[in-house]
Amino acid sequence: MKTNSSAKKRFKVTGTGKVKRAKAFKNHILTKKATKRKRNLGNDAIVTDADISNVKFMLRLGK
Repeated sequence: MKTNSSAKKRFKVTGTGKVKRAKAFKNHILTKKATKRKRNLGNDAIVTDADISNVKFMLRLGK
C-alpha cells in the first residue's frame, strides 16, 4: 500500500516513535497576532493521542 502523499509532507516521526507536526495559523493575517504567539506557532507540536492512529495509518507505520 502507498503512503499518503499529503501526510508524508506534513508529519515527521521522532526517534522514540512520536509524530511531530507543524502548528496552524501562521500563514497570513499576522499583524493582529502578538509576537509571542507567532513565535510559539513556529515550534513543532506532537500529534495528540486521539489522532495518532489516523496519522500512523496514513504514513503506513502500523499501530
